Amino acid sequence: MNIQPISLAALTWAGAASGTTAQSWRIGTVLSARPLGVNPLGLLILQIGALTVEADVSNSQLPAQFQVRVLSLGAQPQLEILSHPADPTFQRVLRERLPQQNGYAPLLATLGALAQRPVLRQLPPELRTALALLEQSLRTPAEITRGEGLREAISRSGMFFESKLLSPHGNTPAQAGDDWKGALLRLAGLLDRRAAAPPPPSRSDTEPPLLQRGLQAQPRLPLPPVLAEDGMEPLLDRLHGDVKAALARVEVAQLEASASQLSAWIIEIPLQGDGGRDVLQVQLEYINDAAEGSHGWTLGFALDLPALGPVQGELQLREPRLSVRLWAERADTAQRLERQFTPLRQRLAACGVLLDQLSCQVGLPHSPGRHSAVLLQATA
Repeated sequence: MNIQPISLAALTWAGAASGTTAQSWRIGTVLSARPLGVNPLGLLILQIGALTVEADVSNSQLPAQFQVRVLSLGAQPQLEILSHPADPTFQRVLRERLPQQNGYAPLLATLGALAQRPVLRQLPPELRTALALLEQSLRTPAEITRGEGLREAISRSGMFFESKLLSPHGNTPAQAGDDWKGALLRLAGLLDRRAAAPPPPSRSDTEPPLLQRGLQAQPRLPLPPVLAEDGMEPLLDRLHGDVKAALARVEVAQLEASASQLSAWIIEIPLQGDGGRDVLQVQLEYINDAAEGSHGWTLGFALDLPALGPVQGELQLREPRLSVRLWAERADTAQRLERQFTPLRQRLAACGVLLDQLSCQVGLPHSPGRHSAVLLQATA
């Protein structure tokens, strides 16, 4: 559901930000909301916390009282409508993790810089081992372009780390080392013993991996020039903060999946790419349409490669039928992808897959995810 307020009916966001209202609008906070009526223009008047807003909620029905969770702040704060009362423990943990999280790109840039420093060999052996395990948990393009390789990459992405440890057939030490979250936890523990973690930044660079936000392609990040020229200690301090932010990001995605009523996941896979490291974001959802008696899977993906720029895709599989839609920000990338359509059709036909749609558009999709959040665009 999208709610786009046209104006603030009682209190401007700028005024609220300087008073006590801003204290209650922290990321992760759950607020009570209720409809107050409809104005002459047909816009619904909502009270959310201490704010009153006019919102366009056409084709949507809201109960007399409901809850929303603050996902982000700024000029366009985003809220998610909660279908069920929020669990206090869940909300507390999510409220802690959301401000701490950041994308994987800063961590991957720091790892690349560390690997090029000769003094890396002077680090304690257990820290070098932990760094090697984290590097080992990166997947390669060759692995994820195979079905079994992609399945393994998803399994080791950190999303299912605890469930694998609890499996009676699991090899706990091996799983902890091969899993992205397991490797992050090991490295974080060693860095915690070295020094206290630096405070998280007041605003993360990458939006959290939540279903209602949809997919986001994440480019590589260069190391800041100051760190690129400095010694090992500043890099280790940065590594400590990056590892903590990556751990918080995994846990935000885990919390989102555990609280969702849907069989849907946002999964991020760090890749060892050509001349650097990249992040593949995958949205996986099981669709069960009882009305039509059909079921299948929808797989969306997003990545930003230096040679291609941002690319997104969506595959809808209802066996044996498949629909594929691609988007590329750059026109030359769209042309490169379209040149692969003929061999792709031939390979799918050889597998017995009926291709209903195969298209590529220039420009990235702007619509929110299917599980959309409340969008509050407050104006002064």
